Amino acid sequence: MDPRTDPGAADTSVSVVLPRSVRVASWLLAGVIGLSGVTALLTVVLRDELVRSWAEGNTSARTLLEEGGLEALERSEIVPSFVPVALVMFVVLALLGWVLAVFFRTGHGWARWSIVTLVVFAGFTSVVGLNRNLPDAFLALTVVSLVLNAVLLFFCFHKDTNAFLKGR
Repeated sequence: MDPRTDPGAADTSVSVVLPRSVRVASWLLAGVIGLSGVTALLTVVLRDELVRSWAEGNTSARTLLEEGGLEALERSEIVPSFVPVALVMFVVLALLGWVLAVFFRTGHGWARWSIVTLVVFAGFTSVVGLNRNLPDAFLALTVVSLVLNAVLLFFCFHKDTNAFLKGR
């Protein structure tokens, strides 16, 4: 008797109630992914401001910007491709975060460590960005992202999360 094909067979599946800390960590991970999406969107919208702020920290680019403006700088082929990098980073973070969240919510301890690694890496790249004279919108997103990352790490190692992962 196969329970998938026999409607009279008993359902032997067990429903597991997720602890609040795991649910909150999952929502915070979604928030980190959402902020990454907002950052990617702002990279597209504020591309010219990013190029100008990047040029101020690069002597040859700054000279080109001062002499010929933004158009001359972009024709020079020394401007980094901010938009494709931001979009690819968002897609990778979103897909990886989604897959890890599924495993985390089903009690796989390794998924927590993978989420921690992902969040620490994202935090590191955010901190590196603070040294780059970014536009104010990116600085605000960086601060919010770092706070969100810290709170997510707290809930990943909350006592209820630990108990949930040990009990699986």
